[in-house]
Amino acid sequence: MISIHSTPDAFTPAECERIIASLTTVPASDALLVGQTRDHNLRNAELVWLDDVQGMGWVMERLIKLVRRSNTDQFDFDLREFAESPQAASYKSSEAGHFAWHSDIGLGAAASKRKRKLTLVLHLSEPSTYDGGNLEIMPGAQVLSANRAQGCVSVFPSFSLHQVTPVKSGIRHSITVWAHGPAFR
Repeated sequence: MISIHSTPDAFTPAECERIIASLTTVPASDALLVGQTRDHNLRNAELVWLDDVQGMGWVMERLIKLVRRSNTDQFDFDLREFAESPQAASYKSSEAGHFAWHSDIGLGAAASKRKRKLTLVLHLSEPSTYDGGNLEIMPGAQVLSANRAQGCVSVFPSFSLHQVTPVKSGIRHSITVWAHGPAFR
């Protein structure tokens, strides 16, 4: 069964803190849904695109290696590119930050040209600094919780339903990137 591939300690706590600090150097925007719509009932988070942050190339290089290793070890999908900038999200308890059940397959013209096949989430926050904010994935009939450890990377098929539960206290920081390839056959 295809589920979640985890890489604990993919980034050190110091690297995670450095990334979080770098993200504050550019203005965040309200998270939008596919079609550029805003619905805080479905998603409430602030976003920064890593391409907009100076000096973050090393992060993307490592994320690409991690996706490739996960794909080799567990999924064996036909991956061809990383066509989108990594998305850094902040889910704040003061805003009831969350993202309801969804998949990352996408819609519209961009999705028809390139298919998201794998989703990678890097957990940046130290778990004791926030309550709630669990990444849950439903690859089948059961719900699995991703490892919350700071610096852990979770990789799963983009078509899997997943959510970020409401953050009850603190702030949950994460980075998401997608690996693309031709349509499944």
